[in-house]
Amino acid sequence: MNDYIFLMRGNAGSTDESGTGWDGYLAKLRESGKFSGGSAIGSGLCVSKFGEATDITAYLSGYLKVRASSIEDAKKLLVGNPVFEAGGIIEIRELPRTG
Repeated sequence: MNDYIFLMRGNAGSTDESGTGWDGYLAKLRESGKFSGGSAIGSGLCVSKFGEATDITAYLSGYLKVRASSIEDAKKLLVGNPVFEAGGIIEIRELPRTG
């Protein structure tokens, strides 16, 4: 099993087709045993030791961490995700193991 992160863009969607929204989707992920956490992403800043840094990436609204055997299997876990179901964009990134 590999670790993946879903980076959700924007605030598209608050309910899924069943009308349960995030609560129902997260309950489904927990029941699958593949959910490893997540959160909305609030405001912040970018810093650099060597001068000015760029602005934060304003379009990221939240993340979820999941475990799956492949990126295609991770993609299947998006069914019911309110952002995905509303047509929003979600980046799926593998979190490589280090050390």
